[in-house]
Amino acid sequence: MTPAGLTLEHLIHRARSAFLGLAIGDALGATTEFLRPAEIRQKYKIHRRIIGGGWLHLKPGKVTDDTEMSLCIARAIDEADGWNLHGIAEHFAKWLRSKPIDVGATCRRGISDYIMTGRMEKPFSDWDAGNGAAMRMLPVALYTLGDDVLLEQCTIEQAHLTHNHPLSDAGSLAVGKLVQLALAGADRPQLHSVVRKLCSEHLKFHCKHYRGEASAYIVETLQTVFHHFFGTGSFEECLIEVVNQGGDADTTGAIAGMIAGAHYGDAPFPRQWMKKLDAKVKKEAFVLAERLVRLSPMGQELLRAEG
Repeated sequence: MTPAGLTLEHLIHRARSAFLGLAIGDALGATTEFLRPAEIRQKYKIHRRIIGGGWLHLKPGKVTDDTEMSLCIARAIDEADGWNLHGIAEHFAKWLRSKPIDVGATCRRGISDYIMTGRMEKPFSDWDAGNGAAMRMLPVALYTLGDDVLLEQCTIEQAHLTHNHPLSDAGSLAVGKLVQLALAGADRPQLHSVVRKLCSEHLKFHCKHYRGEASAYIVETLQTVFHHFFGTGSFEECLIEVVNQGGDADTTGAIAGMIAGAHYGDAPFPRQWMKKLDAKVKKEAFVLAERLVRLSPMGQELLRAEG
């Protein structure tokens, strides 16, 4: 059901904010990826500017695999005017062949397996509990707005291209639900109910006292994102706190960015961040966010209602 008072224009605006938030968090966090908080403090005091660098030696505003794989999914949906897992796999394959500057080992194995065998679902693996499926959830969340069954189906299908593990599945689905609720204007207690449900169904996610680990393990990734999202009061503050935790900072930044972008999307983002973000990424995210919303069940319902 579409929330009362929500217009298609407003929903598209928030979706764009979520997509840009993903890219900003990725670009900001890439600088501090693999650093410990103490190392970040020593080098930057507080890292708050999009300056590139990091272990990948990026130019300021450039993004990594988090945003690039999200764009692959969004392009495939846009081209097919709907969900097309084969199209997504083909976009992933094309992306991998382009020799991207950054690609996680699990994603590389899954995409390489598809290229060699055509298989679009990896078998279960104990090693697949990483964050590579969750980091690219934003286009899935946008396209499935208004249909919980479709959200779960598409989440699992895209995840299993590279990651097949119950914790990855559960974490990715929780991220999708948080983005969708935030886009619809949910308050913090409503958002936190998603986290409580995740923790009750998968006890490993529960963390009464945050331990400060921000690795690529999906549990620690989401514990970091949740701790800082619910412990801050603005988009800027949330992202700064997350990326200064170091670890897999481009991905914690990207996931926090998509959730916080949806939640705080009615307020302008820091001008300096928007100015520095790669112009091509910014333009494509802007266009594809609208396309995905218009294709979604909620977008279609609002379109009919608004005539």
